[in-house]
Amino acid sequence: MQNLSKDGLLRYQSVLKGKGVLGQSIPHYVKWVRYFIDFMGKYGNGAAPLECVDSFLGKLASKGQSAGLQEQARHAVGIYLGQESVGIPTSPVQERLPDISPAQGGTLRQDPGEPGGGRSSRAGWEALEQSLVAEVKRRNYSPKTASTYRSWVQRFGQYTHFKAVEEVSDEDVKNFLTDLALERHVVASTQNQAFNALLFLFRHILQRDYNLKDRVVRAKQTKYIPTVLTKAEMDSVLGGLGFPFNLVASMLYGCGLRLSECLELRMNSLDFEGGLVIVHDGKGKKDRSVPLPQKLKPELERQSERVAKLLERDLGNPDFGGVFMPETLGSRRAQQEAKDFQWQWLFPAKELTLVPVEGVFRRYHNYPQNLGKAIKSAVRKANIPKRVTAHTFRHTFASHLLSAHVDLRTIQELLGHSDIRTTMIYTHTVQSRTQKEKVSPLDLEL
Repeated sequence: MQNLSKDGLLRYQSVLKGKGVLGQSIPHYVKWVRYFIDFMGKYGNGAAPLECVDSFLGKLASKGQSAGLQEQARHAVGIYLGQESVGIPTSPVQERLPDISPAQGGTLRQDPGEPGGGRSSRAGWEALEQSLVAEVKRRNYSPKTASTYRSWVQRFGQYTHFKAVEEVSDEDVKNFLTDLALERHVVASTQNQAFNALLFLFRHILQRDYNLKDRVVRAKQTKYIPTVLTKAEMDSVLGGLGFPFNLVASMLYGCGLRLSECLELRMNSLDFEGGLVIVHDGKGKKDRSVPLPQKLKPELERQSERVAKLLERDLGNPDFGGVFMPETLGSRRAQQEAKDFQWQWLFPAKELTLVPVEGVFRRYHNYPQNLGKAIKSAVRKANIPKRVTAHTFRHTFASHLLSAHVDLRTIQELLGHSDIRTTMIYTHTVQSRTQKEKVSPLDLEL
């Protein structure tokens, strides 16, 4: 995706503000223009920009973008080209990456033209979302939790047709959660996630009682046994991955990391001398350390050299603002240290990301979608008849350790599980070696 020059970005932002585009929508308008410039370069074939607008919108439609987002894109590009052809939407639509898959209930936001989607009916809900996100951040929960909770509030509001916030009751919650189980057929964990999000909303934002007792129809609990790979299958998949995905996947398997934990590793996460990988702010905002695989040490050292060279190149860009820093750091410290080597990502993204509000470019880590596609391709080439995702490597890590007779408590600590019952699920992935013959322990070689 093409970047705008710093001067061009600032001019465009100024024009947007002059035309009354809301501040929260400006980054999305900039994004549409960048998409349009990229589209022109690939498919324009020398045509005038105005002649490409309709085909650009057609491309967005083919990608499944909603009518509301297409309208926002038309408006953004129209302003950029100086030929504004549509009025400012009465309720600017903000594109969001879906935090919940279509199988769990589909679209999270309504378009302005849908029933209940008008500005007047949604104003209170938008304020409610903002208050919820602010409270989640104040409690130092993870950004993913904030995004997930907000998504459920959006879906709940959509379910109630965005009725007045003061009229929402726990009866609405009961009906919503029951609908998830009976009509949407979500799994129990998804329904529990919605329950906890709305419980947080009622207790900490609305300051109301949330007493459902046994009135909610619960989604059916299923016995889940994780997919694991054999050692041969793991070697085959790793061998079919190119750089840097082979190293990322090796870290997932070798350290038992969650995908987000792996991609968010920074240079200060590696302790080569101590032979440790430090996981900061893992699930539940907990830190832990895991052994650094000795087989990966040479490649990780080479990766550190690559990151150093990339940082040197970035520092030559006057518009480089450093990497995205943890929200737990103070703003002043984050600004001062964003260009330090210790804070650089172990697996950086290829391209810099424009931050419109700051007018600078920052470096983000590699994207999970890229790894997912690479794994899918490697599994297909290896002819493995299993559904393999990035999380499968973490499952395989635990299963292989258990097969090697590593203590279950030790595996629990390595995985960062707070409850041993979560770790015990891996006992279903290995063959039982229980001896059924009656024998005295004095006669066993332990």
